[in-house]
Amino acid sequence: MQDVILVENVDAEAELDRLAAEYKAAGGAAIRLLNRFGGKAEELLGQLPPPVRDGLYEATEKALWIAVRAAQGSRRAVPDQKPWINTAVATAMGTAGGFGGLPTALVELPVTTTMLLRAIQGVAAEEGFDPGEENVMFDCVRVLAAAGPLAQDDGADLGFFSVRLTLTGSTAQRLISSVAPRLASALGQKLAAQTVPVLGAVAGGSTNYIYARYYQQVARVHFGLRNLAVNSDIPHEELVERLAARMKRKLM
Repeated sequence: MQDVILVENVDAEAELDRLAAEYKAAGGAAIRLLNRFGGKAEELLGQLPPPVRDGLYEATEKALWIAVRAAQGSRRAVPDQKPWINTAVATAMGTAGGFGGLPTALVELPVTTTMLLRAIQGVAAEEGFDPGEENVMFDCVRVLAAAGPLAQDDGADLGFFSVRLTLTGSTAQRLISSVAPRLASALGQKLAAQTVPVLGAVAGGSTNYIYARYYQQVARVHFGLRNLAVNSDIPHEELVERLAARMKRKLM
């Protein structure tokens, strides 16, 4: 059973304001940092060689399957770490993966995906959810369907928070098939930033730092909404709509 953190007399409006700020901050510095390396987010995917770009979906789907199995298995051997440790490890892996340019970056892809999923599971545990439960594992994978740190997001992407299904074998296949295209786009931008050997090590470490930070913050929003629905007795779908409305107002 999941042990959701209960808070008496929760101020739903204040909590939604906090979650909106968390979500807005998730990718705020990403484009500015990557632009220092001379790449604009919308141009990064086009920098990949056509064979890599064409095979990105299959590579990402494979990396997701590896991540789901490895992340869950590793939780029995290695305890969840503090967010800064997850970010530091992901940064180190990105640096190593980018050192040899695209070939090593491709090898690093499933490892980084696993690390990101483990970090998301750690946030779920902090919020009182058991990552070992199938529905929580489902939610952790769905966090990877967020737009990605380099995407311009007006809050409409929060709609992916609303769906919740029971995880079965066939559902797991559908889940990964639905998450893979969006994650492929985000990871493709990351790979493109790592294509230059040596310089790619700097870009790889930087992008992994951004991605680890981003997905942990999105996970806090995701599972924070789950907790708030329980604590405030407000339907989850309504909370998602109210959070999305806040995000749009911040951009007006």
